[in-house]
Formats: sequence, C-alpha cells, structure tokens
Amino acid sequence: MLQRYWFGDVDEEGCRAAGTDPAALAERAATLRTGMDSFVPIDWEVARDCGVVRTREEYVDLLRSVCTTLARKKIAQSYQGRDVELLQMVRMLDELDNVINLLQERAAEWYQVTNPSFSRKYRSLPAKKMLGIIRKGARGGLSDVADEIDRLAGTRSRLMREVSARADEVMPNTSALIGGLVAARLLSKAGGLETLARMPGSTIQVIGSERALFSHLRGGTPPPKHGIIFQHRRVHNAPRPVRGRVARVLAAKLAIAARLDYYRGEAVPEFLKSAQARIDEAGVEA
Repeated sequence: MLQRYWFGDVDEEGCRAAGTDPAALAERAATLRTGMDSFVPIDWEVARDCGVVRTREEYVDLLRSVCTTLARKKIAQSYQGRDVELLQMVRMLDELDNVINLLQERAAEWYQVTNPSFSRKYRSLPAKKMLGIIRKGARGGLSDVADEIDRLAGTRSRLMREVSARADEVMPNTSALIGGLVAARLLSKAGGLETLARMPGSTIQVIGSERALFSHLRGGTPPPKHGIIFQHRRVHNAPRPVRGRVARVLAAKLAIAARLDYYRGEAVPEFLKSAQARIDEAGVEA
C-alpha cells in the first residue's frame, strides 16, 4: 500500500524520495490530505531510510524549513483576495469615526470651560453645526483642534465614497441589494467575503447585534430581528409589524448574493431583479 509523506512515497518496494528543496517539498505537503481516523505519526527514521536526511537534527531542520515556506505561501495567498483591501478600508473608516467623535466631545468640553453659555443643548446639535459654533469662539490650540476635526471629517467623507465604490467592485450583487457602504460593513463584521458566503441568512440577519443576541441568550430578552442590515432603508423604513419579515427576506437574499459574489465575482441581473421584487413584496403590510 502506497503511503505518501511530505518527503517521499513509501510502499512495499521501498521509498522514493521527493528531494530536499524546501519549496518543492512545501508544494507537495500542501497537496497531502490525511483523515485523522487514519493518521499515523511517522518517525524521522523513515525519512532517513529514504535517503532524505542522515540525522534527526537534519530532519527537524528540513521539516522546519518546509513548514516555514508553506506558512509564508499561505500568508501571501491570504493577502491576494479581492476583499482584503476593502476590509482594511472599512476598519480605517471605523477608526476615523471613533477619533472624530472623541475629538468633538473633548473640543465641546474644552469650549464649555471657556464659554459657560455653551450649554448642553448646543452639544445636541449636528456635529458640523456644533463645530462651526466652536470655531467662531475658539482661539489658540482649540481653534487648531477644530480645524483638524474638520479636516478629518473631509477625509472620512472621501473614504466613505471610496469604500462604497470598492464594494461595488468586490461584491456587486450584495452592494446592489443594500448599497456599497452597508455591504462593506457587513463584509467587515463577517471577516471576509469567503466567510460571509458561507453564512446562512439567519446569521447575516443579526450580524452586528451581538450584544442584543447575548442578552437574549443570557437574560431572556426579546431576540434581535436585525443587525447591520437595519441601516438599509428597506428595513428601517419598513412598517414595524413587517420589519422583521423584511429583514429575514433581505438576509436570505444577501446570503445568495454573497455566494454569487464569491464564486462568480460579477453581477447577476436576473437574480437582482427577482430579489428586489421579493424584498418589496415582503415590505407590504397584509
């Protein structure tokens, strides 16, 4: 019976070595598949009998080189995915949101110290309007901070447009259903397009509502009906009695769209037309 190992093949007639080049052996190792029910650990002496190595130290060194080469190859492949850059763009956008919100909060507190008339009601204004009030009365370092917040807000707006455009390229079907920005955030939460494509609709429906889900599991609170997909107008504009149904139908179609994006990589007009019609139908009250 033929036994295939990373260093060669062994059968009744003997052993045929596969060489000593780590790159070639790494490619060979990547093709090997062994079920754990039939896995038998090998002794280094088998490799010695094949003529691959002479001592255990040589065996360990060669095995380490093969594993390192294989790991580097897999890491390089993981960075070649179409969704890798989009993931980083979304995460950068989230970090910008956090930084801008924190700076706005600190700037408002600083300005209130120097201008007590700047009451809490002003802090409830839209961020851009509140920042305009602060800029008019600020001076010195606070004025510089206000300018920096404004600059970061402009960067955030440009990055949002880039994220949406990139999502249209990477996941055209998903973006067509819920918009590029929401699709990108869904991708980021899932951890990648491949992971998203493997998720059922029920999981996609509640992505982003982890706190509410854990609260339901631990404390018996009502289960969440939607997560990130609530940002899409078809869900948050739906009448409350049918909002859960719209979220379920949308999530089911998104599961199909993600698979189409991962395996085909191009928009499928027939699917999009039928999916949009089904989502519209779900939003109609009985």
